[in-house]
Formats: sequence, C-alpha cells, structure tokens
Amino acid sequence: MRIIAGKYRGRQLAAFRGDDIRPTPDRVKESLFQILTPRLAGARVLDLFCGSGALGIEALSRGAAFVHFNDRSRESLALCEKNLRLLGAEGEITGLDYRTCLTRLSAPFDVIFCDPPYREAYAEEIMRIVAERGLLKDGVLVYESEREELPAEGWESERRSYGRTKIYFMTRSGA
Repeated sequence: MRIIAGKYRGRQLAAFRGDDIRPTPDRVKESLFQILTPRLAGARVLDLFCGSGALGIEALSRGAAFVHFNDRSRESLALCEKNLRLLGAEGEITGLDYRTCLTRLSAPFDVIFCDPPYREAYAEEIMRIVAERGLLKDGVLVYESEREELPAEGWESERRSYGRTKIYFMTRSGA
C-alpha cells in the first residue's frame, strides 16, 4: 500500500498480513480521491472503520487539516498508529464500535469514510446517526461496499463501481 498523492506521495504504508483484510485497491483509491480532492483543503475527516489508516492518511496527504481515525480492532489501531508514526503525521485515534464512536463525536466533519466489513450492512444506521447528531457539514459520507446501498430518507447518493467494489458518495438532501 502506498500514498498516491500529496505531501506523503509515494510513501509506503505498513499493511495487514494475510487475506482476511480487504484494503481499498490503489486504482479505486486514486479514483475516489480524484473526486474528493477539491473538498479536502483544510477539511475535518472521520475515518470510521480505519483499518490501516490508508484513507485518512491519504486525506491528510492531500490537505485535510484533521482526521479522526476509529476502528474497534486492536490490530487495526496498532497498524494505523504505526503508519502515522512512519510518516510523522498526526490524527486522533479511538478504538470504539462505530455506533459508540458516532454518538460520542460532536464536531461536524466535511468527509466521513465508511469502509466496513463487506458482509455487514451498516449504511442506513450510519446515515441515521450522522443526520441525528449533525456530524456532516455540507460534506460527503463515502461508503464502500459490495452490495447495493440505498440512501436513507433525507439523503442522496451517487454510486461508482469498480468491479465488485461500489463506492457511494452520500450527501444530505438539499445540501
């Protein structure tokens, strides 16, 4: 895994061992960030299922001011911390289940990354909590999945497909 662009461009990240973890492929990440880059200058970002931290770190590399990294896996958090140290980057890190994380956060974000395990269907609940808590300014919730994810009431969605991987750009209706 590598950082594609920005101040950490070309730097390698430590990765998970084994086949149990599914990192976002570089070609998908590159396309995703081509779309998001105009939103990242000075942005506040939440990487809700951070894994190695690759998405949040790419956002920092491209100009995000702050990233909150969260994952309930201790292995993921250790790898995320290692990657931040490798780059000399900073971010806030919590090891909470996604519901607890969303209910404890208060400051709104410009971009929220949600890359949960593909076998889980969390999108609708995440959109509901984010809306109820006002956690998304005039921004975008980016949801990665293999399944069809319909936007919850009050949300609009644009989908991009990359083989089996689908990326949903979800925004609050009227935002």
